[in-house]
Amino acid sequence: MIIQPKTRGFICTTAHPEGCAKQVGKQVEYVKAQKKIEGPANVLVIGSSTGYGLASRIVAAVGAGANTVGVFFDKPAEGSRTASAGWYNTAGFEAEAAKLGAKSFNIVGDAFSNEIKAQTIELIKKELGQVDLVVYSVASPRRTHPDTGETFTSVIKPIGPAYSNKTMNFHTGEVSTTTIEPAAEEEVRQTIAVMGGEDWKMWIDALQEAGALAQGATTVAYSYIGPEVTHAIYREGTIGKAKNDLENTASVLSDSLSGIGGRAYVSVNKALVTQSSSAIPVVPLYISALYRVMKEKGLHENCIEQMYRLFADRLYAEKTEVDEKGLIRLDDWEMREDVQTEVTRRWNELSTENVEELSDLEGYRREFFQLFGFRTDGVDYEADTDPNVPMPNLRP
Repeated sequence: MIIQPKTRGFICTTAHPEGCAKQVGKQVEYVKAQKKIEGPANVLVIGSSTGYGLASRIVAAVGAGANTVGVFFDKPAEGSRTASAGWYNTAGFEAEAAKLGAKSFNIVGDAFSNEIKAQTIELIKKELGQVDLVVYSVASPRRTHPDTGETFTSVIKPIGPAYSNKTMNFHTGEVSTTTIEPAAEEEVRQTIAVMGGEDWKMWIDALQEAGALAQGATTVAYSYIGPEVTHAIYREGTIGKAKNDLENTASVLSDSLSGIGGRAYVSVNKALVTQSSSAIPVVPLYISALYRVMKEKGLHENCIEQMYRLFADRLYAEKTEVDEKGLIRLDDWEMREDVQTEVTRRWNELSTENVEELSDLEGYRREFFQLFGFRTDGVDYEADTDPNVPMPNLRP
């Protein structure tokens, strides 16, 4: 079939297997060109098929030579429907991992469930014995609690008064004003239940109780803070409440891991184009302006560059540098005063008429479509392509 992008709002409903594989290959080549990391030997990545989770798995396998287990919830092709991008990404990763000689295993299913946790632990104990790094990078709009059966749905809303600010349709480049009504208390509770730290803690507790964590094991989850212009909809909104919970969980986990000399961190990363960030009003316009400024200053990083810096310069450096709250700050370049001053200046001027001039709108669009394997150099998108790509090392 001829596979072309089909979009619905901030979602692309198709993905291209060759394009996804090439994007993974580019990340692999970047890590190969960097200094080897004296890091983990056996790594579990929960949410391993896209974005920071995928990049973490690549850095662990390629940069540190680690064996990896990836847990993700993606679907293969079926009939005229392509597989999800995460499926193709992981298949592409497996093709690269096979060249390295390290072990690699994949588990597809609901990471929030007790069943997937049990399957993963059984696999780790059978194939690897223990893991010494657990990366938690789950992004989902809903979660069913494994013990109570209650299903929670997250929302992206401010807390307090209604919020109005600029936003952008990145497909058309139209800049407009959006107003978002505040969240109800129940919506805040449910968002925390989906995106907070409870499931991360459940994973670490289950792994530790099963003896599947090595002495000195590390776990890390990912968060975002961002500038004041996004705070009302992000950091001070429902998502921010969930991220606060996630960050507080790191302290709890550090205490529980102290008996095995372990440690838990939250890494606050840079704003990047992801399917999740594309869904948040205001954020795509901010990212477009940020990209333009950081590229002009030679400071721009993508997912793989951020994750290599996390492993090499933070987690596995002589000393893991954290801020006063114990957070790893990989957003340090984004939040530099000169960067934010210039982004703010441009933000105040941005309109439909000048968005191409003042921001990196085209770069945003390109990266969005590349998430799904499109707009990738070296791919013939008019060629007949088989969407059915097998998943190597799929367990059980």
